[in-house]
Amino acid sequence: MTTRKLAQLAHLADGTETRTLVRRLNQIYDNLGRSIRIEQVAGGFRMLTRAAYAPWLARLGHLPSAVRLSSPMMETLAVVAYRGPVSRADVEAIRGVACGELLRQLMERDLIRISGRSEELGRPYLYDTTKQFLQLFGLPSGDALPPINWEPLQEDAEIDPEPFDSEHSS
Repeated sequence: MTTRKLAQLAHLADGTETRTLVRRLNQIYDNLGRSIRIEQVAGGFRMLTRAAYAPWLARLGHLPSAVRLSSPMMETLAVVAYRGPVSRADVEAIRGVACGELLRQLMERDLIRISGRSEELGRPYLYDTTKQFLQLFGLPSGDALPPINWEPLQEDAEIDPEPFDSEHSS
């Protein structure tokens, strides 16, 4: 639920007061050792059970089924999440393989969406993540993605492997 909606339902002045009261409520939950917390996810707030109680919830059958993504799907999703909005050609250039089918499957699972068109020749579609993606990964926004240190990745790409030695091949 958004801060605006919470403020409206609780007859609060604004979103700032809502966030302050949610923080205070979470402190009370922490002090009393409660099993729930209110977390900011996908631009709103959601009441969540603490991870320590997941085994109990699993036994009761109250956990949603796990979303299974293959490694190529996760790689493609990561490129879209970190570089989005991004075109299919850019995703394929980064991954080095065709990604059209993977993008389609990620759209079917509502993890990415078409966010517009590029100004490049042919005006290709641009892909970006969805609210479902943020909810699934428990992120308040796309800016909350863990940082990536791109420098070692670029250094590895610049190192040329030693030339092939035909003498030692079988």
